[in-house]
Amino acid sequence: MPNHYFDCTIKPLGDSAIIVQLGEGIDTKIHQKVKSLSEILSRNTFEGLIEFVPAYNNITVYYNPYVIYNSQKGNLSSFEYVSKHIKKLVKQMTINNNESPRLISIPVCYGGEFGPDLEKVANYHNMSTEEVIRIHSESECLVYMLGFAPGFPFMGGMDERISTPRKETPRLSIKPGSVGIAGKQTGIYPLETPGGWQIIGRTPLDLFLPHMSPPTLLQAGDIIRFVPIPSSDYLNYKELRK
Repeated sequence: MPNHYFDCTIKPLGDSAIIVQLGEGIDTKIHQKVKSLSEILSRNTFEGLIEFVPAYNNITVYYNPYVIYNSQKGNLSSFEYVSKHIKKLVKQMTINNNESPRLISIPVCYGGEFGPDLEKVANYHNMSTEEVIRIHSESECLVYMLGFAPGFPFMGGMDERISTPRKETPRLSIKPGSVGIAGKQTGIYPLETPGGWQIIGRTPLDLFLPHMSPPTLLQAGDIIRFVPIPSSDYLNYKELRK
């Protein structure tokens, strides 16, 4: 049965979007709410909807105010119309505690040319590089959302013992597959882009798959395990993929 005790805060973002706030911070329970509302909204769209973007604790809904104005019956503003629609959907939200998330292993070659910031992270915490690798690979991380670049997974659940601030000066180019740390988050760069995360390793897996549908290896809700591999395995994997 729908849970009618969920609540949300809705605020405008300019004149063609709203932010539906479902909580604060990075939390698995809030993530479940975001996921539930996203699934309901995907099945219950409205005329004028452009897209919606789930994040850690909110969903941004983009719409065309002119289409809404011309299609609705009544005198509601576009903001009021969309807000009313979303509030109805919030009442339909449910949390499925029996759902089994996908468990995906990501091979990672840590350190060296693949992880140029591994020693910096280790020194920041007065640890050895081996300790950082062990802690990072022992964590089971949850993909909360995809963003920044196609297929870039923002993950929570990393052990806070290796939580490390972003770089003060971002790099102009980071290799695809690079595994990084930014505060309490860990993530993987799917494409070569600029970025300020601390890069501790690299995976040979391709995260952006434009020929697939959906075109990303990972999805929000996936559980990720990082598996350390030697550089020889990384290079062999790349050769096999050619």
